[in-house]
Amino acid sequence: MLKTIYNNCAGIDVHRKIIVVTIAKTDSDNITSYQTKSFPTFTEDLEKCRDWLVQNDTLDVCMESTGKYWIPVFNILETKCNCVITHPKYVRSIPGKKTDKKDSKWIADMFKHGLVEPSFMPPADIRQLRDLMRYRNKLVNVRTSEKNRFQNSLTVSNVQIASVVTDVFGKTSQSILKLMLDNPNLTLDDITPLIDKRLKSTPEDILKSINGNFDESQSSKMSVCLKHYDSINECIELIEQQVLKLTIKYSTEVNLLLSIPGISETSAIFIIAEIGTNMKAFIDDKHLCSWAGLTPRCKESAGKKQSVRIIKAGQYIKPLLVECALNAIRDKSCPYIKARYESIKRRRGHKKAIIAIARFLLTCAFHILSDKVPFDSDRFDELLNKKIKKHHKSVKNTDDMISYLTKLGYNVTLQNNS
Repeated sequence: MLKTIYNNCAGIDVHRKIIVVTIAKTDSDNITSYQTKSFPTFTEDLEKCRDWLVQNDTLDVCMESTGKYWIPVFNILETKCNCVITHPKYVRSIPGKKTDKKDSKWIADMFKHGLVEPSFMPPADIRQLRDLMRYRNKLVNVRTSEKNRFQNSLTVSNVQIASVVTDVFGKTSQSILKLMLDNPNLTLDDITPLIDKRLKSTPEDILKSINGNFDESQSSKMSVCLKHYDSINECIELIEQQVLKLTIKYSTEVNLLLSIPGISETSAIFIIAEIGTNMKAFIDDKHLCSWAGLTPRCKESAGKKQSVRIIKAGQYIKPLLVECALNAIRDKSCPYIKARYESIKRRRGHKKAIIAIARFLLTCAFHILSDKVPFDSDRFDELLNKKIKKHHKSVKNTDDMISYLTKLGYNVTLQNNS
């Protein structure tokens, strides 16, 4: 017989218009009685659901993460109940016995016996920060798409301004291009006042570069792209202002993460938005890396590993950490990371090496947020690279020793003591 973990709990089957709630109460004889009620998803009705649960002393509640419909239910119930969110795959019902009432009862039974794998759920303010940072990330992707469309139109129209300026979306080039869209027949006198003094290209070269083959369709398309690009920048600025307000209380944690090579202020805020600041929510750094999708999947049969590809988790934090890893291996202030990357790359290739560095950075972030200490390469060499002792090997001469230490990221200087 399965052990009962929660003697009084509830399972909720969430839909867009209604939720079905089943309370499971288990007495001293291990006999469970059930009460089921349905509630509309209007705020007033969800508050009635919360009050009904409190009246029955049912403070432990479990629901599956169905789209976005669970979020308003969770936000209202968490004020007085201990809410657990789980992935639908962990509470999948038996085929052929599926109704809303049976689903909620099944979730309650699974939760009652502790068979539900809870999802990580940070505090409300971190969830708000996460929502804003994910939206900002989507806006940045849309802005990149608009920049690509605009540059494609320049290529089609044979406008070669990218050959004479560093950034097509810089101040000088944007001023000239906007003027060009209004008046295609520009002269040297028109563009000279718009050129920054630091630009190396001459006004004559710039005028030649914008002398393209325009048609009305491409001109209209570029005008729309520029307007959309400017509006997206305004939206990103508004989001960033709100993000800064929410991150004031986490300034200490942000500064600690900034000590890690390759992590910028925006990246540090994004990491906190995804994993929070309380590392006790994760068992250890390996658990966090698995949650972020930076560990190989476990797929083994008949003693043979069928796949060692990384899991698909971490839709937002994994690409972020990969970007930070690319920055970290270029950071000359910490040669150890570059040496670690090169060592793995020789054996496993670039992709696996960069994922390993991304996992290294997340492991550093876990210990930094746990211990409240900044990044120190010497400390993390010992703490995070426990396998380094296994890599020690006997060397036959001084040259081999210098080569080995250099690969590990150390600067070696020989001194003659004689």
